Amino acid sequence: MTDTQTITKFYGAMWCGDTRRARRWFDNNNVPYEWIDVDKNKEAEELIKSLNKGMRSIPTIVFYDGSKLVEPSDAVLDTHTKTLGIKE
Repeated sequence: MTDTQTITKFYGAMWCGDTRRARRWFDNNNVPYEWIDVDKNKEAEELIKSLNKGMRSIPTIVFYDGSKLVEPSDAVLDTHTKTLGIKE
């Protein structure tokens, strides 16, 4: 797979504490992601609403296999990325 096929898309907003915590987890664990600020990208905002039954739930993190996590804890991020082989 190419990098564009395997990159994790991270939808959030910097005012959100869960977003900042999850981004810090990605950065501290050297897990690459594409940052998409839903406050600056209305198409992205509409996408996360469509993924979350009309709710603007952030962070919403979409992985290369199509799986998604919404407002995940650090433990859930750790388990999921290990399962996908993104993190050792």
